[in-house]
Amino acid sequence: MISYETMNGTVCFSTEYLEKLIGAAVQNCYGVVKMVPSRKQKIFNIFKRDGYLEQGIAVRGNISTVSVDLHIAVIYGVNINTIANSITEAVKYTVKRATGINVSKVIVRIDGIITE
Repeated sequence: MISYETMNGTVCFSTEYLEKLIGAAVQNCYGVVKMVPSRKQKIFNIFKRDGYLEQGIAVRGNISTVSVDLHIAVIYGVNINTIANSITEAVKYTVKRATGINVSKVIVRIDGIITE
């Protein structure tokens, strides 16, 4: 959980909120087919009933800056460098706009290529 004090009280952002926010931004990027969950997330998904926006996302940091690690699958034939740059910009923009927190680093890992 990321929190900070203001003169009106404490503002807290859970990592689950940030993961869902980032997941929605990434899935709207062209070329992304799906998020690929880690082994730990696969085990927890057995017990979860809600959506899967936070799959394949790890957020670390504090109120001044966070780093994001993403695992995705992409469509065959698209330029991976272009997709990675698009995702990086989308994540930085979305997190900054929604929370005011700067994203220092976005690591995009391609874990699969899907052919249609």
